[in-house]
Amino acid sequence: MATDLKPTNPKDAVGSSKVPLHLWPTTATVLGSMALLDGALKYGRANFRSSGVRASIYFDACSRHLNAWFEGEDMDPDSGLPHLGHALACLAVVVDAQAAGRLSDDRQYPGGYRALLEQMTPHVERIKQVHADREPVHFTIANGDQA
Repeated sequence: MATDLKPTNPKDAVGSSKVPLHLWPTTATVLGSMALLDGALKYGRANFRSSGVRASIYFDACSRHLNAWFEGEDMDPDSGLPHLGHALACLAVVVDAQAAGRLSDDRQYPGGYRALLEQMTPHVERIKQVHADREPVHFTIANGDQA
């Protein structure tokens, strides 16, 4: 083993100031890519770049996949692929369309969500304190019918 190595490589200074792509989990890339493959075989590769996308359509699709996953359904019955992969693909398409100027921005007109969220957040701790003496059973997939 060489003992005359420099403490740093000159490339480190340049590389460390660039986007840290190594932080993105490669497992997410695999699942998102599989869902994008499913879409490419159905609709054509990168069809969303050619035709553009409506934000509401992909928001709804992503929400349906996340909701199905959160309800305990891991695999999409249509594709046989994980719902989380489809959700990642939906988000990737929106990010790509927005970056390429191909996003039809039909998002909801702002209705005060952020202000209401900030107003309600302090109540979380207050409500926890109100019920601090309680020990309710929280039914989840992990405890199933055993609760």
